[in-house]
Amino acid sequence: MGGYSALVRALSDMTPQGIINEILSSGLRGRGGAGFLTGQKWRLVARANNTPKYIVANLDEGDPGVYANRSLAEADPHAIIEGLLIAAYAIGAEKGYIYIRKEYPLAIQTLQKAIAQAKAMTLLGNDILETHFNFNLELRFGAGAFVAGEETAILSSIEGRRAMPRPRPPYPANSGLWQKPTLIQNVETLANIPLIIQNSAVWFAKIGTPKCTGTKCFSLTGKVKNPGLIEIPMGITLREIVFDIGGGVPAGKEFKAALIGGPSGGCLPEQLLEIPIDYDYLTKVGAIMGSGGIVVLDTDSCMVDTARYFTEFCVDESCGRCTPCRAGLPRLLEIFQKITHGKGEPNDLIILEKSCFFIRDASLCGLGQTAPNPILTTLRYFKDEYMHHIKNKKCKADVCFKTPTKDEPK
Repeated sequence: MGGYSALVRALSDMTPQGIINEILSSGLRGRGGAGFLTGQKWRLVARANNTPKYIVANLDEGDPGVYANRSLAEADPHAIIEGLLIAAYAIGAEKGYIYIRKEYPLAIQTLQKAIAQAKAMTLLGNDILETHFNFNLELRFGAGAFVAGEETAILSSIEGRRAMPRPRPPYPANSGLWQKPTLIQNVETLANIPLIIQNSAVWFAKIGTPKCTGTKCFSLTGKVKNPGLIEIPMGITLREIVFDIGGGVPAGKEFKAALIGGPSGGCLPEQLLEIPIDYDYLTKVGAIMGSGGIVVLDTDSCMVDTARYFTEFCVDESCGRCTPCRAGLPRLLEIFQKITHGKGEPNDLIILEKSCFFIRDASLCGLGQTAPNPILTTLRYFKDEYMHHIKNKKCKADVCFKTPTKDEPK
């Protein structure tokens, strides 16, 4: 179905700079969470003078309940490889890695087979398609840490060290793998590259919104009738996702909130159902795109307990390198345990909010910088539930005050 035809076009009809210009014109933004313009990142690596250059495909995907990248690798691994090849040709890289968590055995098996097929068809190796372009590709396995999805932590892991983030600058575009220029892209971003090269940037930019082009895959889970993997044009509203695609909330319950962006995302209430799903709008309301997870919550869910759960997750997944994240997140969890066990005080909410801002602004990497998002958005949109816990020593959803924490006996 046209596989590798975009690579043929790129190698035969386009220059590396022409490819970068096409990606820039498409408006494609990185699908891994931050939404940085893909073409700008390519241009930075291409302009770096140091050699050799490397390219890394991020397939770590550590958000709970998110499986879009895994499904892509299992279903269409050659789309990832073709995107890698085009990107490598554009930036001048001859070596690439796909970084994938070890918990994805079927995806690993499928990628290994696809790489072997590509080598047999002279699509990997030396003199690809009888040109002077050389590119070799390997898999690298992660141990499943959530923080390993951060781009500099990936570099440390590939180099054979513990997956811990590095201070930036320098940025990977100038000093990445083994201090060489390195391009790091999410696999969904790379899978879009052949489509843009084959169909043109103008065609791609017609999908979505002017500032957020193309489509995005989401794992739609939680209290929704039709959970599953969806692909939507950028700019579609949250209401359309939950009620038109997802079928609404089952069992006659009412919609309460949607958590967008996983443990690093935000909980958005019913009054925000009309917001368009794109990077800029989600950031404005306190959420992020993340790896593409949407968890729907109904009125049986407690927003205080939801924020506590994701705080506990981030405490467990913190690498411990920087003090704000290592010491700050457990302090937040202590406050949540007070509130959910009937010992909360009004002043706890002030401490909670101030601590969130400090951790967000002072943490080294994206884990600590975004871990406060579920807390800040629940304080912003569901503060009445916090006050109800503190004043009445009760949970409206009847979830708290009876669920033991991980350190308490059941």
